[in-house]
Amino acid sequence: MESKDHIIVVSGLPRSGTSMMMKMLEAGGQPILTDNLREPDDNNPNGYYEFERVKQLTDGDFDWIREAGGKAVKIVTGLIMNLPPDHNYKVIFMQRAMKEVLASQKKMLGRLGQQNDKVEDEKMKKIYQEHLKQVNVWISKQPNIEVLYVNYNTMLGSPHDSLQKVNEFLGGEMDGNVMAGVINQELYRERK
Repeated sequence: MESKDHIIVVSGLPRSGTSMMMKMLEAGGQPILTDNLREPDDNNPNGYYEFERVKQLTDGDFDWIREAGGKAVKIVTGLIMNLPPDHNYKVIFMQRAMKEVLASQKKMLGRLGQQNDKVEDEKMKKIYQEHLKQVNVWISKQPNIEVLYVNYNTMLGSPHDSLQKVNEFLGGEMDGNVMAGVINQELYRERK
Protein backbone atom coordinates (compact mmCIF):
# COMPACT_ATOMS: atom_id res chain seq x y z
CA MET A 1 0.00 0.00 0.00
CA GLU A 2 0.87 3.66 0.05
CA SER A 3 4.07 4.82 1.66
CA LYS A 4 3.95 5.90 5.29
CA ASP A 5 5.44 9.17 4.05
CA HIS A 6 1.93 10.33 3.14
CA ILE A 7 -1.29 10.65 5.08
CA ILE A 8 -4.33 10.03 2.91
CA VAL A 9 -7.12 12.47 3.67
CA VAL A 10 -10.68 11.98 2.44
CA SER A 11 -12.43 15.33 2.52
CA GLY A 12 -15.48 17.11 1.21
CA LEU A 13 -18.62 18.81 2.39
CA PRO A 14 -20.96 16.88 4.70
CA ARG A 15 -23.07 14.41 2.67
CA SER A 16 -20.64 14.46 -0.29
CA GLY A 17 -19.66 10.78 -0.20
CA THR A 18 -16.68 10.87 2.17
CA SER A 19 -17.89 7.88 4.21
CA MET A 20 -18.51 5.88 1.05
CA MET A 21 -15.00 6.68 -0.20
CA MET A 22 -13.53 5.58 3.13
CA LYS A 23 -15.44 2.30 2.87
CA MET A 24 -14.18 1.83 -0.71
CA LEU A 25 -10.58 2.47 0.31
CA GLU A 26 -10.90 -0.03 3.15
CA ALA A 27 -12.45 -2.63 0.82
CA GLY A 28 -9.64 -2.07 -1.68
CA GLY A 29 -7.01 -2.86 0.95
CA GLN A 30 -6.03 0.63 2.10
CA PRO A 31 -5.43 0.86 5.88
CA ILE A 32 -7.74 3.43 7.46
CA LEU A 33 -7.76 5.40 10.70
CA THR A 34 -11.13 5.30 12.44
CA ASP A 35 -12.32 4.75 15.99
CA ASN A 36 -15.91 3.69 15.12
CA LEU A 37 -17.27 5.81 17.98
CA ARG A 38 -20.03 7.14 15.73
CA GLU A 39 -22.08 4.09 14.92
CA PRO A 40 -23.96 3.44 11.67
CA ASP A 41 -27.52 4.77 11.54
CA ASP A 42 -30.25 5.38 8.97
CA ASN A 43 -28.28 8.29 7.50
CA ASN A 44 -25.08 6.25 7.00
CA PRO A 45 -26.01 2.57 7.33
CA ASN A 46 -22.48 1.52 6.30
CA GLY A 47 -20.83 3.67 8.95
CA TYR A 48 -19.30 7.13 9.22
CA TYR A 49 -15.61 6.14 9.26
CA GLU A 50 -14.74 9.01 11.57
CA PHE A 51 -11.82 9.45 13.93
CA GLU A 52 -12.94 11.62 16.85
CA ARG A 53 -9.56 13.27 17.47
CA VAL A 54 -9.73 14.90 14.04
CA LYS A 55 -12.16 17.36 15.62
CA GLN A 56 -9.33 18.53 17.89
CA LEU A 57 -7.22 19.84 14.99
CA THR A 58 -8.54 23.35 15.73
CA ASP A 59 -7.20 23.00 19.29
CA GLY A 60 -3.74 21.98 18.08
CA ASP A 61 -4.04 18.25 18.80
CA PHE A 62 -1.64 16.92 16.18
CA ASP A 63 -0.13 14.00 18.15
CA TRP A 64 -2.40 11.46 16.47
CA ILE A 65 -1.13 12.44 13.01
CA ARG A 66 2.01 10.34 13.52
CA GLU A 67 -0.27 7.27 13.70
CA ALA A 68 -1.90 8.25 10.40
CA GLY A 69 1.12 7.73 8.16
CA GLY A 70 0.15 5.42 5.29
CA LYS A 71 -3.48 5.39 6.39
CA ALA A 72 -6.64 7.12 5.18
CA VAL A 73 -8.49 9.43 7.55
CA LYS A 74 -11.68 11.40 6.97
CA ILE A 75 -11.39 15.14 7.61
CA VAL A 76 -14.30 17.39 6.64
CA THR A 77 -13.57 20.62 4.78
CA GLY A 78 -14.20 22.71 7.87
CA LEU A 79 -11.13 21.20 9.53
CA ILE A 80 -8.75 20.48 6.67
CA MET A 81 -7.07 23.89 6.78
CA ASN A 82 -5.83 23.04 10.29
CA LEU A 83 -3.55 20.25 9.05
CA PRO A 84 0.02 20.87 10.21
CA PRO A 85 2.49 21.69 7.41
CA ASP A 86 5.18 19.26 8.58
CA HIS A 87 3.52 16.20 7.00
CA ASN A 88 2.74 15.19 3.43
CA TYR A 89 -0.87 14.58 2.45
CA LYS A 90 -2.71 13.03 -0.46
CA VAL A 91 -6.22 14.46 -0.39
CA ILE A 92 -9.15 12.74 -2.08
CA PHE A 93 -11.62 15.60 -2.27
CA MET A 94 -15.21 14.49 -2.78
CA GLN A 95 -17.49 16.74 -4.81
CA ARG A 96 -21.24 16.32 -5.18
CA ALA A 97 -24.02 18.32 -6.84
CA MET A 98 -24.85 21.09 -4.36
CA LYS A 99 -28.61 20.50 -4.57
CA GLU A 100 -28.03 16.89 -3.53
CA VAL A 101 -25.75 17.90 -0.64
CA LEU A 102 -28.39 20.30 0.67
CA ALA A 103 -31.27 17.82 0.18
CA SER A 104 -29.32 15.01 1.84
CA GLN A 105 -28.41 17.21 4.78
CA LYS A 106 -32.04 18.22 5.27
CA LYS A 107 -33.16 14.59 5.18
CA MET A 108 -30.44 13.61 7.62
CA LEU A 109 -31.43 16.35 10.08
CA GLY A 110 -35.07 15.34 9.71
CA ARG A 111 -34.22 11.71 10.52
CA LEU A 112 -32.35 12.97 13.57
CA GLY A 113 -35.39 15.01 14.65
CA GLN A 114 -33.68 18.34 14.00
CA GLN A 115 -34.92 21.19 11.85
CA ASN A 116 -32.80 22.90 9.22
CA ASP A 117 -35.22 25.73 8.42
CA LYS A 118 -32.95 28.41 9.88
CA VAL A 119 -30.94 28.83 6.67
CA GLU A 120 -32.59 28.78 3.26
CA ASP A 121 -31.10 26.56 0.56
CA GLU A 122 -29.95 29.46 -1.60
CA LYS A 123 -28.14 31.09 1.32
CA MET A 124 -26.62 27.76 2.43
CA LYS A 125 -25.49 27.12 -1.15
CA LYS A 126 -23.65 30.46 -1.20
CA ILE A 127 -22.07 29.77 2.19
CA TYR A 128 -20.85 26.36 1.03
CA GLN A 129 -19.60 27.70 -2.31
CA GLU A 130 -17.58 30.43 -0.58
CA HIS A 131 -16.23 27.91 1.91
CA LEU A 132 -15.17 25.51 -0.88
CA LYS A 133 -13.49 28.37 -2.71
CA GLN A 134 -11.44 29.23 0.40
CA VAL A 135 -10.50 25.59 1.00
CA ASN A 136 -9.47 25.02 -2.62
CA VAL A 137 -7.35 28.18 -2.67
CA TRP A 138 -5.68 27.07 0.57
CA ILE A 139 -5.00 23.56 -0.77
CA SER A 140 -3.52 24.95 -4.00
CA LYS A 141 -0.96 26.90 -1.95
CA GLN A 142 0.24 23.93 0.13
CA PRO A 143 3.44 22.37 -1.24
CA ASN A 144 2.94 19.31 0.97
CA ILE A 145 -0.52 18.45 -0.39
CA GLU A 146 -1.45 16.57 -3.55
CA VAL A 147 -5.16 16.54 -4.35
CA LEU A 148 -7.47 14.42 -6.48
CA TYR A 149 -11.00 15.71 -6.99
CA VAL A 150 -13.59 12.94 -7.26
CA ASN A 151 -17.12 13.73 -8.37
CA TYR A 152 -19.61 11.64 -6.38
CA ASN A 153 -22.26 11.79 -9.11
CA THR A 154 -19.84 10.72 -11.86
CA MET A 155 -18.42 7.96 -9.67
CA LEU A 156 -21.83 6.44 -9.05
CA GLY A 157 -22.56 6.46 -12.78
CA SER A 158 -19.16 5.10 -13.82
CA PRO A 159 -17.33 3.79 -10.76
CA HIS A 160 -14.48 2.00 -12.52
CA ASP A 161 -13.16 5.14 -14.25
CA SER A 162 -13.27 7.20 -11.06
CA LEU A 163 -11.80 4.45 -8.90
CA GLN A 164 -9.01 3.79 -11.38
CA LYS A 165 -7.96 7.42 -10.89
CA VAL A 166 -8.15 7.02 -7.11
CA ASN A 167 -6.09 3.82 -7.29
CA GLU A 168 -3.44 5.45 -9.49
CA PHE A 169 -3.32 8.48 -7.19
CA LEU A 170 -2.59 6.20 -4.24
CA GLY A 171 0.00 3.99 -5.93
CA GLY A 172 -2.04 1.51 -7.97
CA GLU A 173 -2.13 -1.42 -5.53
CA MET A 174 -5.83 -1.55 -4.63
CA ASP A 175 -8.53 -3.77 -6.10
CA GLY A 176 -10.86 -1.45 -8.03
CA ASN A 177 -13.49 -4.15 -8.58
CA VAL A 178 -13.82 -4.77 -4.85
CA MET A 179 -13.95 -1.02 -4.27
CA ALA A 180 -16.74 -0.59 -6.84
CA GLY A 181 -18.66 -3.40 -5.15
CA VAL A 182 -19.13 -1.16 -2.12
CA ILE A 183 -21.50 1.15 -4.01
CA ASN A 184 -25.10 0.62 -2.98
CA GLN A 185 -27.31 2.53 -5.40
CA GLU A 186 -30.23 2.21 -2.95
CA LEU A 187 -28.38 4.59 -0.64
CA TYR A 188 -28.23 7.23 -3.38
CA ARG A 189 -31.46 8.72 -2.10
CA GLU A 190 -31.19 12.46 -2.82
CA ARG A 191 -30.90 12.65 -6.60
CA LYS A 192 -31.35 16.09 -8.18
